[in-house]
Amino acid sequence: MLDRYLFGGTSRISPEAPVPVVHVQQNEDRAGGAANVAANLARLGVSTSLLGIVGNDDEAGALQAAIEKDGIDCELTVVDDWPTITKMRVQSRGQQLIRVDREEPVPDGTDALTKCLESKLDKTDAVVLSDYGKGSLAEVSAMIAACEKKRVPVLVDPKGADFGKYAGATAITPNQAEFDAVAGQPDDDDDMVRRGRSLVTELGLDALLVTRSEKGMLLLDSDGEPVFLGVRAREVFDVTGAGDTVIAVLAAAVAAGASMNSAAALANLAAGLVVGKIGVATVTPSELGVALHRRGQGGRGLVAEEELQSLVAEARSRGERVIMTNGCFDVLHAGHVAYLEEAKSLGDRLIVAINDDDSVRRLKGESRPINQLKDRMLVLAGLAAVDWVVPFSEDTPERLIAGNLPDVLVKGGDYKGEEIAGAKDVLGNGGEVRILAFREGQSSSRIIEQLGK
Repeated sequence: MLDRYLFGGTSRISPEAPVPVVHVQQNEDRAGGAANVAANLARLGVSTSLLGIVGNDDEAGALQAAIEKDGIDCELTVVDDWPTITKMRVQSRGQQLIRVDREEPVPDGTDALTKCLESKLDKTDAVVLSDYGKGSLAEVSAMIAACEKKRVPVLVDPKGADFGKYAGATAITPNQAEFDAVAGQPDDDDDMVRRGRSLVTELGLDALLVTRSEKGMLLLDSDGEPVFLGVRAREVFDVTGAGDTVIAVLAAAVAAGASMNSAAALANLAAGLVVGKIGVATVTPSELGVALHRRGQGGRGLVAEEELQSLVAEARSRGERVIMTNGCFDVLHAGHVAYLEEAKSLGDRLIVAINDDDSVRRLKGESRPINQLKDRMLVLAGLAAVDWVVPFSEDTPERLIAGNLPDVLVKGGDYKGEEIAGAKDVLGNGGEVRILAFREGQSSSRIIEQLGK
């Protein structure tokens, strides 16, 4: 379905009725319904094919354009004399004033949809069936059977009071109201677990993930302990499409080989991010990385060079001040820790660029480094002051600094500003360069000399 947004200001009430007049200044078409699930997957970097049914109209063209913009392989079945489902939302000052829906039940095309799915299963790692109850999944049992036959995990976002048609799926992801309508309203969490386990057994599922709004999520599998996942949202602006994000992240993680527990935890984290955005939205790998890093997870802040720019851009979009420093950090000592803490105090995010092993040898001799690059990065990333650690292979990080242009470039010791690699680029961009006090008696070389005595 097509999600169409009209944005504008309001300054007066209509003389025709007691409603605000919206002066439309911007409009935006987004992929909605099952297409939003595909958009979530694509923006996570997943190679995605979208199958669905649309009408033969302008809205179908707008929807396809929105879908293909994300690099999604789009195979839509076109039905004549039927309108593409369209939901138009009028927004003003961050609030939705009205939603206008244009839709009719799907009259045809479901057989073609099933055959198209079957033709793709040999090259598919996971299938998502996003059921909005509009008729596209009239043959959902046949679709699940086809996936089972090819041993492809199939995850279903269900709809309606008949979950029997989803029997044999790998997992289903109902919200609390959908769960209650099928399993009965539970008295408490223990009762919910009992009812959920019964549903898992009855439908032959590997897992059941119930999204519970402000209560988080409940994951039940066929034999493990129940897992209650707490809410991760900082602020809630709009829950539209949050279920799409949940099943997309769950499916992406499962397709990548993650356990259902790990996949559900990541989906819960993503849901907390997406409800903080206006309208049908998605999350990116960088946003998930930042959120994981806040919780002390996500690789302990180790990032590749190509990931760093997007992380910096997102930090700036939140108004955060980015600090960057560099070094070999071969044998980490108290002076390093104090220096990095002082650097972090200058802003919100601290990037540490670290010389790779070959560049350390060129700078300090064949006997160095004492610790290999991976170990040095892990130790740095474990420090509370450090947000991201990124390696570089040149003798200086000038290129890396110029590519990210921190707000503050920090160096320790007796350097002069113009001697610091990357200083000209940072200053030319309106940033600043800070030289922190050198700490006497604290150095990796001195520690290494003492160990050799």
